[in-house]
Amino acid sequence: MNAFQTVVKFFQDCGLFIYPSLLIMALGLSIAIERWVFLRRARSQNKKEWSQILPALQGGQLKEVLGSASKSESAIANIVTHGLTRLQTSRRREDLDAAMEEGMMEIVPRLERRTHYLATFANVITLVGLLGTIIGLIKAFTAVAQVNPAEKAEMLSASISIAMNNTAFALMVAIPFLLIHAFLQARTSEIVDGLEAAKISFLNLMQRIAPEHPANR
Repeated sequence: MNAFQTVVKFFQDCGLFIYPSLLIMALGLSIAIERWVFLRRARSQNKKEWSQILPALQGGQLKEVLGSASKSESAIANIVTHGLTRLQTSRRREDLDAAMEEGMMEIVPRLERRTHYLATFANVITLVGLLGTIIGLIKAFTAVAQVNPAEKAEMLSASISIAMNNTAFALMVAIPFLLIHAFLQARTSEIVDGLEAAKISFLNLMQRIAPEHPANR
């Protein structure tokens, strides 16, 4: 029996409970891929935008930065836009910080969106696999009770092996889901920390140059 036939037999032996497990696995994988692509793109965009915004801010080109940042969809451009917009009415550091924090409150939920589902799916698929195993064992013991005593041991051993396939598959999916969840959370925290660092740099710059270069007045 080759590897493909072994896999097919494994799924056939799992019974009906393998189908909800496969559905959960498919949903989890789609979310994991979408989140990884989104966070990777967000991280790349933020680095690219900030490398362009920072020199312009240091040069006092506030109007130009506001114009370009307001047209961008990146997270870093969003918080810079909030800061420069508030700069038009107030130069106090506290007011600028509050405006940029408002921008952060809009961004962070987008970065964290759907990631928590992976941990939930890991728990749910484990429970579904356990339920499939228990139902399989109940059926196995019920069937064994009706067969010839000489065949009970062999049949019981085979039935238990089949029933345990559900839990085995669930764990094979749940463990990677938990690892992926931790990875995505770490990547999200990295992006948020980068935005916080950029916000502090922006505030420090504005404290120094804003009195000399008021934005769009």
